[in-house]
Amino acid sequence: MWWFQQGLSFLPVALVVWSAASFVFSYITAIVLHHVDPLVPYISDTGTIPPERCLFGIMLNISTFLGMATMYVRYKQVSALSPEKPKIVRLNKLGLTLGWMSCFGLCIIANFQKCILYYIHVLGACLTFGVGSIYMLVQTILSYLMQPELHSKDIFWARLAVFLWSCSSILSMFISSVVLYSGLYGHNLVQKLHWDPQERGYTPHMISTVSEWSLAFSFLSFFLTYIRDFQKISLRAVVSLQGQTLHESPESFRAEDQALLIAGSI
Repeated sequence: MWWFQQGLSFLPVALVVWSAASFVFSYITAIVLHHVDPLVPYISDTGTIPPERCLFGIMLNISTFLGMATMYVRYKQVSALSPEKPKIVRLNKLGLTLGWMSCFGLCIIANFQKCILYYIHVLGACLTFGVGSIYMLVQTILSYLMQPELHSKDIFWARLAVFLWSCSSILSMFISSVVLYSGLYGHNLVQKLHWDPQERGYTPHMISTVSEWSLAFSFLSFFLTYIRDFQKISLRAVVSLQGQTLHESPESFRAEDQALLIAGSI
């Protein structure tokens, strides 16, 4: 059995590989068609013009589903390991809520392009990266609270390092974007897809784009830390049969007709 076949470790692996592929494929398509500059464009700019926009949207929608599934499995795992610790239980529920909000933001990014509906796109980015960073913080705190009995110290330090990487990328991107769009370097820069190195504002533009790519891959790196944890968990679907046919009304079920079936691991 390969390492990614153990338990549910294929979920975070699929999330990271698929999401990275969505960025890379849309970037390559946009470069080949000369829709953006080759040197570190905004990720969103590589998904603005068809056909890369279609590829970018559908792949990120699938990433949204994979992200929600990964976060739910993480939630169930922590619940099973610490069912009697109220603090961990509360943080775990908070983490799931924040994680799914972040996934919803990713769905907004995928379907509302920056050059068309800018403010909705920015809202999606804030949900994805802003709320997502808080999700990372909650998971890091959970890792701290669960060590050393349930979590190794190495996992905690790895998640803390990735979280700090993410925060530094957010700060760098925020400051450079505020400077770039402050009006000092012209207006309507949101629609601008091609930059000349001699232009005013090129430096803050490059800092902003590099920070965005760094932020995206810091998020993906965080989910890589789930692989070892997910190798030790599997989910089983429990099906409760309340009758031997599918055309009876619930009132006609008899107690002796009820059966409990347990499906194989998923």
